[in-house]
Amino acid sequence: MAYRAAKPHLTAKGWQVVVVNYAEAHRQNLIFALAGVSAVISVVLGPAQIALIDAAARAGVRRFAPAEFEGQAALRPATDALDRGKRSALERLRYHQTHSGMRYTSFVCGILYERFSPGGMMASRIGVRSGIGGEGDYLMHISQRRARIPYAINGQPATICMTSAEDVGKFVAAAIALQNWPLELRMRGDRMNVSRLVQIAETVRNTYFEKNQYNSQSMQSELALAQASQAIQQQLRVISMMATANGRFDFANANLNTMVDVTPKRFQTWLQEVWANH
Repeated sequence: MAYRAAKPHLTAKGWQVVVVNYAEAHRQNLIFALAGVSAVISVVLGPAQIALIDAAARAGVRRFAPAEFEGQAALRPATDALDRGKRSALERLRYHQTHSGMRYTSFVCGILYERFSPGGMMASRIGVRSGIGGEGDYLMHISQRRARIPYAINGQPATICMTSAEDVGKFVAAAIALQNWPLELRMRGDRMNVSRLVQIAETVRNTYFEKNQYNSQSMQSELALAQASQAIQQQLRVISMMATANGRFDFANANLNTMVDVTPKRFQTWLQEVWANH
C-alpha cells in the first residue's frame, strides 16, 4: 500500500506500506514503487491521482481502479460540484487504456453506511476533505433526530444503494481475483428509498425524527439561498441531495454482488451495531 506518510498501525498488521510523494519532482520514485504491481486501487483524488495513473501506466501496471466509489459516473452532470477531479481521472484512464493497454474499472458502492454513523464518515477518516463528511451532512442527522427526504421526478422518495466501508473492502479484494474487469463494478449492501431509510433510523433509535420533504423546486430554492450567502458546505449538502433525487446513487444491477463470494451486511443490522452504545 502506498501512502504519503508512514502508517505504523498498518505495518503492525503485517501490511507492506510504501511512503510515496506524488509531486512531479518525485515521479520517478513513484514509478519505481509501482514496479511489479499488477493492479492499483486508488484512494487519492485530484492531481495526486493523475500522477498515480500516469506512473502506473509507465510502470506497466495492468489494471487500475480510480477513487470513484459512491455514484455512477455516467449520471454525473458535465459541471459537478461533487466531482473533485474524478472526471479528469477517468479521461486520463481512457487515454492510457488506448495508448498503453492499462485497463481500468470504476467500483460503485452507492452511499457509504458510514455517513450515518456517530460523527459521520469523518469519524472513520473517510471523506475528510469532501466538505460534507460530517454527521448530518447527508440526509439524516441521527443524533439530532432530523432528516431531509428528497423526492424524485416521479413524485416518490428517491431510492439509494448503500454499502458499508468494510464490505466495500471485501468486494474490492475479491474483485482483484477476477480475470476481467468491466468498466464498472457495482456492489451494494442494501437498496431502499429514503423514507424507508429514515424509518429504520427511527426504529433503531426508538424515536421519531423531524422530517423535511424536498422536491426539485424546493431544492433549487435552497441551493439559490446557499449560493447567495456563499455557504459552500450548505451548497454541497443540497447538491448531494439533488444528486440523490436524480438517481445517481441508485442502480438495479449490482453486478459485482453476483461475481464474487461476499455477503454484505444489511443497513439496519449495521446501524444497530454502530449506535448500540450511543
